[in-house]
Amino acid sequence: MAECPPVVVHPPSPSGGRRVTIRGAIAGMAYGPVDLLEFLRRAGLDPDAVRLDGEALIEWRGGGPAVWT
Repeated sequence: MAECPPVVVHPPSPSGGRRVTIRGAIAGMAYGPVDLLEFLRRAGLDPDAVRLDGEALIEWRGGGPAVWT
């Protein structure tokens, strides 16, 4: 069974933004890439080393890194 990436960016919310979970815990609501990178930093990940379009770390549901609304 394939393991899920540790970061999941959920589909856009009707009220705006996307819920982000890191290792199964809710990190918060991101309204753009800057918010997502801050959540990653708070989780101890180096945001400068993260590729938002990389599939190994982030699973995008309901649209990729360009979809926020």
